[in-house]
Order: sequence, then C-alpha cells, then structure tokens
Amino acid sequence: MHRFLASLLLALAAPLTHAQSPDTIFYDGYILTGEGLTGPVPRHVTAIAVRAGMVTAIGSDSSILATKGPGTQVVDLQDAFVLPGLNDAHTHLAYAGQQKLAIDLDGTTSLAEMKTRVAAAAQKSPAGTWLLGGGWDQTKWTDKTLPTSRDLDAITGDHPAFLERTDGHIAVANSAALRAAGITPQTPDPQGGKFDHEGDKPGAPLTGIVRDTAMEKLHAQIPPPTPEVRREALTLALADAAAHGLTSLQDNSEWADFLAFETLEHDGKLTARVSEWLAFSDPLDVLKQHRAAHPANDRMLHTGMLKGFMDGSLGSRTAALNAPYADDPHNSGLPRYQQPNLDAMTIERMAAGFQIGFHAIGDRAVEMALDAFAAAEAKNSGARALRPRIEHSQVLAPGDFRRYHELGVIASMQPNHLLTDMDWAQARLGPKRVPYSYAWDSFLHHEVPLAFGTDYPVEPITPFRGIYAAVTRQNEPVAGQPSRTYVPAERLTIGQAIYAYTQGSAYAEFAETYKGKLLPGFVADMTVVDRNLMAIPATEILNTQVLRTIVGGRTVYLKPATVAPRKTAP
Repeated sequence: MHRFLASLLLALAAPLTHAQSPDTIFYDGYILTGEGLTGPVPRHVTAIAVRAGMVTAIGSDSSILATKGPGTQVVDLQDAFVLPGLNDAHTHLAYAGQQKLAIDLDGTTSLAEMKTRVAAAAQKSPAGTWLLGGGWDQTKWTDKTLPTSRDLDAITGDHPAFLERTDGHIAVANSAALRAAGITPQTPDPQGGKFDHEGDKPGAPLTGIVRDTAMEKLHAQIPPPTPEVRREALTLALADAAAHGLTSLQDNSEWADFLAFETLEHDGKLTARVSEWLAFSDPLDVLKQHRAAHPANDRMLHTGMLKGFMDGSLGSRTAALNAPYADDPHNSGLPRYQQPNLDAMTIERMAAGFQIGFHAIGDRAVEMALDAFAAAEAKNSGARALRPRIEHSQVLAPGDFRRYHELGVIASMQPNHLLTDMDWAQARLGPKRVPYSYAWDSFLHHEVPLAFGTDYPVEPITPFRGIYAAVTRQNEPVAGQPSRTYVPAERLTIGQAIYAYTQGSAYAEFAETYKGKLLPGFVADMTVVDRNLMAIPATEILNTQVLRTIVGGRTVYLKPATVAPRKTAP
C-alpha cells in the first residue's frame, strides 16, 4: 500500500509528457474565471493553458508556464483584461450580412440622405432588378416622418424597391414593388400586419408602409439569395462579431443560411459558435427534420430553439400593448396570434422536446407568451425543463415578473435597445408603464435568469454598448446634449451585466456546463480587451477596444496594433 501511494504521488508530481502538454498557454493577463462575478471579489488569474480547444489549467504565470512542452505556443497577453467568451443571445446574422451587401441605410439622418443612397444604387443596378436594403430609422431623422412610396417612385425608375426599417418590423415599398406583390388599396390586412393608407382610411391610396406580417407578400416576390451570396453575407457578419469580441452567437436566420453555416464549418471558416434557431411557425414534421439534420452535440454549430413572434416593435408602434399607445391613442399594436391557436402550437412543439423563444415586446404580447407557456406546462410538467424564453421582454405588467419565475421563463434581453429607445419610449408608453420597462434588476429580484444580446443588426453588435446601458441606464454622451437616465432603479452591477452576457447566455442555450467560464473542462473561448471593466468608470465602457477574440484556443480576431509582443516570451 505504501509503495502504491508513493508511486501515485511520484506520478502526480512528474512533469507532463509532450502528449499531455498544452497546445497553447496564454499568460500575463488579468483573466476573469467567471467565478464570483456577481459578488464583491470576482476571481481572476494571470495564465491559462489550452489543449484541443479546452481549458486544461489556470493559475499564475509561473505555475502554468511550467507545464509548457516543446510544441506549446506561448501568447503574451500584455497585461490585458480577459473575459470568458462573450455570448450574444440574440442576433440576425444573415440579415446583417445581406444588409452590408445591399443598400445600407443605417446611420441616415434624414429622408433626403436615404433617397440619395437609394438613387445611387438605382443608377448602378441593371434595369428591373429589385432594390433591397435596410437600417433606416425615422426616429433619428429631424422631422421623424415615415418615408412613402411616392418618395421612392421619384428616384427608383422601373426598379421594385423594398427597404426595411432597422427593426425589421416595418418597411417601405415603392409602387413597382406593391404591383409585383399584387397589393392594392383593397388588399385586406393580415393577422398581425397592416398596409398603411393615406389618412389611415381603408381603401384610400397606399402610403407604401407595410407592417410586420403584411411584409410577407413582398418577401414572396423577392428572388432569394444564392448560396454563394448567403455565405458571403454570413462571412461579413461573422467578421463583425469577431472584431467585437463575440465567441458565441444565438442566431435567427433562415434554414438556407444554416446550410451556408455548414459549409463554413466544413471549410474551417466558422469563427464563432452558432446556435441557429428554427421557425416556430413551420410544420412540426419539418422542424423535426431540421433538428435531425445536424448533430445536436456539435459545439460549433447546431440548431437550437424555435423562434416565434408575438408582436412587432415599439419604434414602429406595432408592439402589442394592453392599452393604447400614449402617443397614438387609437393604436394598441399588432398581436400576431389568436391565443387558442398559439396555445395549441406551443403545447405540440414543447411536447416534441423543442425549446421555444417568443419575441414579445409589449405587455400584451408578453402575457400571450406566458399564457402559452402556462398551457404547455399544464399539459406536460416537463415543459419547464425546456427553459422557455421570451425575447426582448421590454414592457411588462407588474404581476408578470412573478409569472416568469413560476414558469421558469428566461428573459432574453438586449440592454442596448434602451439607448436607442429612451428618446421616445416614455412618449410611447406613458408614465404608468415606464417603471416596468427594460426592467433588468426587477427580473433578477424575482430570480428570473437574464441572457443578454444585441439584436444585431437592429443595434450594433458591440456587447460593450449593452453593458454600458445595463450599468448606467444613461444616454450615450454626445457633445451639447444633457445626460439623461431612464428608471435608474433598474441598473445592474458590472458583474451582473457580464454574467448575463456569458453565463446567462450559456444557460439560455443549455451550454452552461461548458461555456461562460474559464475553468478546466470549459471551452477556451476568450474576449481580450484593453481595459479592466471591473475597475474603470462606467462611462469608459463605451470606449472598450477588443484586442483579441479566441474561440476554442484559436485566435479568430487580432487587432492589428497588438501584433508585436511587448516582451520576449519565456
């Protein structure tokens, strides 16, 4: 027995063999492990060892460098701040990439600027081809007036034109596009959608604005992107994500885009872990086929939850509210489902083992989603284990926080929305609803899991803008504009915000056993930045620069200025 113990101790003390030594060692960093993030003293180390894409050891520089083998690559982090890889819980990557390839209207400050960009594209495009694009936001324009088909007709010639607002819930179409889709002043509004008419009078001339499900008639006429275009678009979006420190992306694109992701993975060009959502409205047999088409245990790419839409957005006044908009008293938004049909579909899909996430922004939409989850739980007590989610969760009735907790619902939210919405959200909601909007701390108070994301490209993909919003609830500093705060009681700590962007997002996709922390047995996903987020003033968070993005121990983004090492590696 004594000889056995002596042999065991000698074996444990022996240096690692070449076969056991790390592939890579990262050292000289301030590395958050993810432990104690929401407490007073989060744990950090200075070095980390990686083998086969997994963390094998963490500790001091000296202890980890001692495990180096002859083939180990050693990376000097140059005293940078390292977070567990940031995980965006809500993206639209195909839409983002295709927007980059089409007419990009993001950042336009007026209708005139929008028209200039569209006219330039029309002049360069072959006759009769569709003019597509998106990203415009009339709330950022001086007169805040929606564009019309007449505005487009004057500059688009014989091109059909269809241009989506930044949130994807309304669009403007020119007359050629409306004709191509067979839309006339007599076309009835579909459930959850609306064709705008002049003077808001049915049968009057169309304005060209189409809302939510009404866009589907136009989508059906637009030639779909080729596989090559889909791949190019996704490559652009993935590069944007890597440059902003994202290592995991929970995405809502089309099935054809998932097939493009597969080709990127096959070619070794997938630079982030992707969980692709399927469409809640698709037939159940199609959903089962898609789920079975790719290994569920593939940690780089797999299908995830079913995404359904309850309503639209506050910015387009299509979010479904229990009472009319404070600044539009004849409008309560556009719910997309009748409750009995929604309940039946939810019960059927959860019984088949699908996680479901419902887009719900208004309080009426949130209640519809909660009622559907409650119906599924009543039929099958295992529904809660599927971790139902409500995406956005922007406006709640006071009693609904408790219902989230009781039903085990995850609040998947995008705190950067507040920075865009706070200019007009109070006018839309009125004083009684404002205290229950964008209510991150209230969710945590009710023990509701938070998962954070960006809703890219509705908002920029940078996670640090969202972290800034979560901890300050203040508008972005702009010269000459006063600082404003929106319901400050709902602020989070920096640790809580980082947790929601790492471990919270991992939990939302059933990945908390291998993502969200930098500990042995977890994937070696890291976001390396130029400042200690735990120590700087909150206003500096917006200036955070990503120095390196690491997925499975492989650097997928390196800021050019950081290529030269500060000192010779040992």
